[in-house]
Amino acid sequence: MSTEDLSSILWRERDLLELLLFKLEVEQLVLTSGRTHWLAVAAREVETVLHEIRDAELIRAIAVDTVAAELGLEPNASLRDIAGASEEPWRAIWLDHREAFTTVATQISEMSQSNRVLLTAGYQAAQATLLSLTEKSPTYGADGSMGSDRRTSIVDWSL
Repeated sequence: MSTEDLSSILWRERDLLELLLFKLEVEQLVLTSGRTHWLAVAAREVETVLHEIRDAELIRAIAVDTVAAELGLEPNASLRDIAGASEEPWRAIWLDHREAFTTVATQISEMSQSNRVLLTAGYQAAQATLLSLTEKSPTYGADGSMGSDRRTSIVDWSL
């Protein structure tokens, strides 16, 4: 594999990471809109892109090792190491890829954390609602005094 091959692989991986960011944003829009019936589809799309990224990472690792060997570097060299051992215009290309990866990785991390918070809040709200359907709580009698614990429910359980 050549430096051109590695650059093409890095472009493909960048595209996949941007697609992942898009899918995470779609997932967030589904969560915030309350249209949770699409949540499983959105989550499946995120998983599909993650699988493609894992495949691309494997191909990239092989290409990086080949280019690193050509430059006299150790296997599993970083893009910074490869850039440092390369001449222009490749030095600038490798540094551009590195900066783009850093930026999109930060955005993905922030979006993932935000989605996790939304999912947790949704789970807790659903759990509280379910508990309110089954918990017993004290009630008041006709005379205003505290009655015995009776099941309070929004649902008519006799149906």
